Amino acid sequence: MEIKLLGPLTAHDQGVSVVPSAAKPRQILALLALQAEHVVTVPTLMAEIWGERIPRSASTTLQTYILQLRRKIAATPAGEAARGAKDILVTQFGGYLLRVQPGQIDVQEFEQLVADGRSAYDATDYRTASHLLGKALALWQGPALVDVRTGSMLELEVLRLEENRMAALERRIDADLRLGRHAEVVPELRVLTARHPMHERFCAQLMLALHRSGGSWRALEAYQRLRGALVSELGLEPSASLRQLHHAVLSGDTALDQRTAGVY
Repeated sequence: MEIKLLGPLTAHDQGVSVVPSAAKPRQILALLALQAEHVVTVPTLMAEIWGERIPRSASTTLQTYILQLRRKIAATPAGEAARGAKDILVTQFGGYLLRVQPGQIDVQEFEQLVADGRSAYDATDYRTASHLLGKALALWQGPALVDVRTGSMLELEVLRLEENRMAALERRIDADLRLGRHAEVVPELRVLTARHPMHERFCAQLMLALHRSGGSWRALEAYQRLRGALVSELGLEPSASLRQLHHAVLSGDTALDQRTAGVY
């Protein structure tokens, strides 16, 4: 079974979808997939589906949803059905576990690529880091679980994934800057700073890329846009490190011209 969570929820076995159409069973499948090979307790599943208003019939209703998921799995071709749906969606003491083969869930692949990319970056192998982090980011087909109603548990998981995505993107761009790909990343960073007008890391990366591409005055403009957004929205000045970068660009600090350096 191949499961994708980084975008719309999909789960296929040999081309046959096992994703239910009803909202609550979809939530259960998504949460089990995110915690694949780990037991998700009954209270956790109930909290995801019903929040604080858990009905008296919750236990029976949850078992019905699990049965619906198993029926979808059992209806797939012999490759998975032969194992038995109960061998895939397993009942454990106190909860349920989704059993999958390695490499079948895109979240797991994303997290492994990010870890490998981070290790390469820390080892100053920036070319490999950029490649691996780029592969990880390419797995995303939109916001995580974009078509799944999320309760308190899934909301936290989606937030965690989005934070990891942003961190991977920042690290990949920094690797590209260290490789001297300044002009190449400018268009991407322009879009990112427009989408995230108070994101200091993206602004710093754009300023550095513009400065090294011969557009120091554009780098100063980028700083002023971010400062304006921070002051008007939060009443805050940019961080000390960003102000230092602004001063370095303004004064023509030659240290900024070192092609192997990352963000100032």
